[in-house]
Amino acid sequence: MSPVSPKKRPTIADIAEAAGVSKGAVSYALNGKPGVSEGTRARILEIAARMGWHPSSAARALSDGRAGAIGLVVDRPAWVLGIEPFFMRLISGVEAGLAATGTALLLQVTEDAGAEEEAYRRWWGERRVDGVLLVDLREPDPRPALLAELGLPALAVGHAGRVPGVPSVWIDDAVAVRETLAYLAALGHREIARVAGPPHFVHTRERGEAFEAAAEELGLGGITCVYTDYSGEDGARATRRLLSAAERPTAIVYDNDVMAVAALGVTQEMGVSVPGELSLVAWDDSELCRLVHPALTAVSRRVPEYGHRAAQVLLAHVRGERVADVLLEPPVLVPRGSTAPARPAERPLRARRPA
Repeated sequence: MSPVSPKKRPTIADIAEAAGVSKGAVSYALNGKPGVSEGTRARILEIAARMGWHPSSAARALSDGRAGAIGLVVDRPAWVLGIEPFFMRLISGVEAGLAATGTALLLQVTEDAGAEEEAYRRWWGERRVDGVLLVDLREPDPRPALLAELGLPALAVGHAGRVPGVPSVWIDDAVAVRETLAYLAALGHREIARVAGPPHFVHTRERGEAFEAAAEELGLGGITCVYTDYSGEDGARATRRLLSAAERPTAIVYDNDVMAVAALGVTQEMGVSVPGELSLVAWDDSELCRLVHPALTAVSRRVPEYGHRAAQVLLAHVRGERVADVLLEPPVLVPRGSTAPARPAERPLRARRPA
């Protein structure tokens, strides 16, 4: 049996032959240019659709400079994407925002800042993308200046108030921080710790400032903070250190769901009851938070909506429209079984006075 040959992609010449017109007429019709009657244009478009014709992205890039794609570089180890729901949900939202536009998403994972910057230079040189989404804004962050130098439109997923020339779609975490601390304080918690992400991320610092302000407003002591790399392993190590301290916290807030789930394993390992002795709160609600036992109290930020809106605003920016920063609805706290009233401190028994 002879091998099946792949189906030949239809060309402008094929469409012209089928329609009985010149290649020039087909080109005018497919590109929406004058030069053919509306009746002829409609017939050519119908024949092209029936033959399965689609414009060549390479030819389009040469003719109008558009690649028909946007880029996203995630500067994290590749295995992180497989276990951290945040990025998968963000990407699903971005794809939803691009679906109706015929625009593709080009995703690349790098493990250092230099490789990320090289990816942007390569994409620009090869005309691979029309714009990029920036995640995990840093202090300092050389990427906006590089992208401005290349002339590559960029949109920050996160607060970029201190980055001139880069619009952003962001969520104000301060509202949820105050709601979370007020909830824990109402449960009687006074010794509260935070297991945070890397300190050089803008959102880590801003969330920390919000914790300090809310703690002072609520009359809580200073919030103990331990920085991590967002992994479950690092979150587990941070939890062990906190629970091994002479004065351990009665509540811990984690900067992502993966670390909070890992913390549940540590509490079982160390014989600490959740929520009897320790309350846990996760940032970014996900299926992970609902599948463990007890289910984790979590902050919900509607991450897919975050990605969807970011894609829409970046496309408008690519089209040359004037775009402003977009502040989305604030996150909300979703209480579940991992939080409960703080256990009162045990008081020493008083010796009875002799009768």
